[in-house]
Amino acid sequence: VSVGNICRSPIAEAVFRKLVTDEKLENKWMTDSAAVSDWNVGRSPDARALSCLRNHGIETAHKARQVEEKEKFMGKPNFLFYRDLKRKSNQVSNCKAKIELLGTYDPQKQLIIEDPYYGSEKDFETVYEQCVRCCKAFLEKFH
Repeated sequence: VSVGNICRSPIAEAVFRKLVTDEKLENKWMTDSAAVSDWNVGRSPDARALSCLRNHGIETAHKARQVEEKEKFMGKPNFLFYRDLKRKSNQVSNCKAKIELLGTYDPQKQLIIEDPYYGSEKDFETVYEQCVRCCKAFLEKFH
């Protein structure tokens, strides 16, 4: 989950979807991402995010959406909105999901995946590399 759902979380979603597809585990995982805000609902990911993914042979048909109160939280929130998601999950009766930062799984111990929106293509590449490391480690832990 992210602020606007057009940079980091669509990259993480696409990376994880490719990993589980490559491992032939797509039937065991539901892969999705959403925003805390409604700023970009219906929009495609940032053009730089799409370019970065394509450079790594990954396609996505993602459209930004806002997380709904009734959803089962799968959470990979960014740090600034972590508290908001925790609060929202507490409003869902019988919420069984565990909300944690994707960076928790980074073997290089980079907890925060910085928002590349105001950065360059290099910043999107950094996000991609962090997502690959974290998603691989997450999948290894829970597969």
